[in-house]
Amino acid sequence: MIIAMIACVVLVGVLCVLAFNLATYAVPFMAGLAAARFAYHTGSGLIGAGLVGFAAGLAVFGVLVGLLIFLRSPILKTAIVLAFTAPAAVAGYELVWGIAHEYVPSAIWLQLFCISGGIFVGVSALLRLIGGMDTVPDQKVRPS
Repeated sequence: MIIAMIACVVLVGVLCVLAFNLATYAVPFMAGLAAARFAYHTGSGLIGAGLVGFAAGLAVFGVLVGLLIFLRSPILKTAIVLAFTAPAAVAGYELVWGIAHEYVPSAIWLQLFCISGGIFVGVSALLRLIGGMDTVPDQKVRPS
């Protein structure tokens, strides 16, 4: 039993590190997946659906980056970043639940683990996106 609990904690830690690195791309990935499923079910084939999904994911990520670059209002930037980090927090919660529900017998502790995992992944995605907000420096005119 102790070995299983230690394995659970180690596995949750490894997957949370992976989720920290990939959480920024949760919304573009889901948009690409939805577009690929739609394209596949309309008869485009496996390769065509993959290309459509990849293009849709790139387009959504491009919109995110474009909005963060061109918007000047910090309130609008924060709203866009929060809209992109909310699915990352849900993904972190589900990730921890998928691993820990077999190993944690108490429902209260399971919920505490899942909520903390969702918070950690959401905050990680938020910090990564906030770090990319000021990607374009202000244009200053140099005296000649």
